[in-house]
Amino acid sequence: MRILMINKFLHPNGGSETYIFKLSQQLEKMGHEVQFFGMNHENRVVGNRVNAYTTNMDFHGGSKLSKLTYPIKTVYSAESRRKIRKVLEDFRPDVCHLNNFNYQLTPSVILEIRAWAKKEKRSCKILFTAHDYQLLCPNHMCKNPQTGENCEKCLSGRFSHCTKGRCIHGSRMKSMVGAFEARFWKWKKVYKHLDGIICCSAFMKSKMDTNPIFADKTVVMHNFVDRVSPVDLPKEDYVLYFGRFSEEKGIDTLLKVCKELPQIPFRFAGTGPLEPLLQDVPNIRNLGFLRGEELKKLIGQARFTVYPSQWYENCPFSVMESQMYGTPVLGAEIGGIPELIEPGKTGELFESGNAEALKNAILHLWANPSLTEEYAAHCKEATFDTVEQYCEKLIKLYT
Repeated sequence: MRILMINKFLHPNGGSETYIFKLSQQLEKMGHEVQFFGMNHENRVVGNRVNAYTTNMDFHGGSKLSKLTYPIKTVYSAESRRKIRKVLEDFRPDVCHLNNFNYQLTPSVILEIRAWAKKEKRSCKILFTAHDYQLLCPNHMCKNPQTGENCEKCLSGRFSHCTKGRCIHGSRMKSMVGAFEARFWKWKKVYKHLDGIICCSAFMKSKMDTNPIFADKTVVMHNFVDRVSPVDLPKEDYVLYFGRFSEEKGIDTLLKVCKELPQIPFRFAGTGPLEPLLQDVPNIRNLGFLRGEELKKLIGQARFTVYPSQWYENCPFSVMESQMYGTPVLGAEIGGIPELIEPGKTGELFESGNAEALKNAILHLWANPSLTEEYAAHCKEATFDTVEQYCEKLIKLYT
């Protein structure tokens, strides 16, 4: 089977890139042929046989002239249609697997795939993995950055709320462009051409299904994780948060609680815009960004980890990774997080954004080490799909 993987970035940039790189490696091991389409970049690590890619678009940099054309290019891209046509004609894929494509590649690529397939009189399935809420919400998070509140107003299909709330980078102009982009493609009914939508949580599926066009196309497939050898490290006396230090991750709430619990040592590992605030809390030890064995040891030796997110998380890898290394998770009851934690077995849940509830939950777990030891034993029995198992399911969707 020939599979064309489509993603705006073809270099290591975030979770969706890790996803497509690992998927493609496994699919090739299974005997399938995989090529890629997206933007060109000096750090690009995957590609296609005809070297056809779109021009790199940097919304946070670039020349003044290029920025003037961005409002048009983010809605519709003739270049994307022209370049992907070259790949389609050469590679002749059986499946086109879309990932993050809005604003840089634009849904124009969907129209071109269907036009090519019709001209060639051949079947070419189009699948989409929803890594966020982009098809429902122009700022992709279902969260108003101005108020900090989770928001579902655009799920009604009235994207003017994005402009009113200045939901994209706090800019009315950018928000207006985002709202127009969503309205334009809704009018063009482009998403009816998707054959299937992979949602990484049942929560995300429930939101996607509010759109009648998507409702009969969605399927839940939680993210895959690498198979790891059992970790049996002696537990140490600290509570761990690892991930991004940002407002939507609930860092403000967690810091407030840390200050009120000076008797409990906390360790933080990661980076982000709120990192300077950690310096004001004496019982927090900030270890910065870690990876590999160093991070594995840090997770494995924690009494428990905290995941206090305050936005509609999808399928956070940190929650799964913690359990894989034998450490229970205290997670916010929001988005897809509750789907990954068995309360009373592999961790506990608390009301997202509720500092008092978080504080009480931390105190409860900290005061009962035998309970966290019991949870840790259950964590080692937790099972999540490996990339091999995930790809077996994926092939069934492809065919």
